[in-house]
Amino acid sequence: MHRPAAAKPVKKVKVKASARAIAKAAEPAMDVAVGRRIRDLRRIRQFSLETVASRTELSIGFLSQIERGLSSPSLRVLATLADVLGVGIAALFGASPNADGAPDQVVTRGLQRPELKLWRTGVSKQLLSPASPDNRLNLFLVHLEPGGSTGDELYTHDGEEAGLVLEGEMMLTVDRETWSLKTGDSFRFASRRPHRFSNPANDAKAVVLWVNCVTGTA
Repeated sequence: MHRPAAAKPVKKVKVKASARAIAKAAEPAMDVAVGRRIRDLRRIRQFSLETVASRTELSIGFLSQIERGLSSPSLRVLATLADVLGVGIAALFGASPNADGAPDQVVTRGLQRPELKLWRTGVSKQLLSPASPDNRLNLFLVHLEPGGSTGDELYTHDGEEAGLVLEGEMMLTVDRETWSLKTGDSFRFASRRPHRFSNPANDAKAVVLWVNCVTGTA
């Protein structure tokens, strides 16, 4: 007797909004906001793309892509642009100071922190101090995803910086020396010294309280 073939079990497909997919959707918006801020600052300074390109040694095409949100710049590139535009890197966070962001603002609420996500490199920075392009001293909470890094190339910019590792481990290179910093370790160096940093862990995030002080203007 011919028996009908057994029906194949129907696989249940779970419809789930992935946090990663949501983050991916927000990433281009972050690039657009940062690019717009860079463009606005460039225009305020009355710099042409050609001028910025010559001072940063970046191509005009690349700068144009950054300003249009078509390219996600590294922290090294942002630090270089901030130098040329005569601001601290906090001024490039893409969000202009809100109504409460007066030059004499004292408090920043936890839910109002501007954030800069360099999603391609696994680095994000939350601005803990009041947002203002005129600020010379800025306090950040830096998050380094596993393997997150500023890149293999050392970079420099104006100012001084210092920090305290709150969680995890961070590799810090200044000039030709490299240190492994763990929870509770701290550091300070002049930002004109070539430097880079990274999280060497494969499965743990690093969190660093970071201070940047801009000492001059472009």
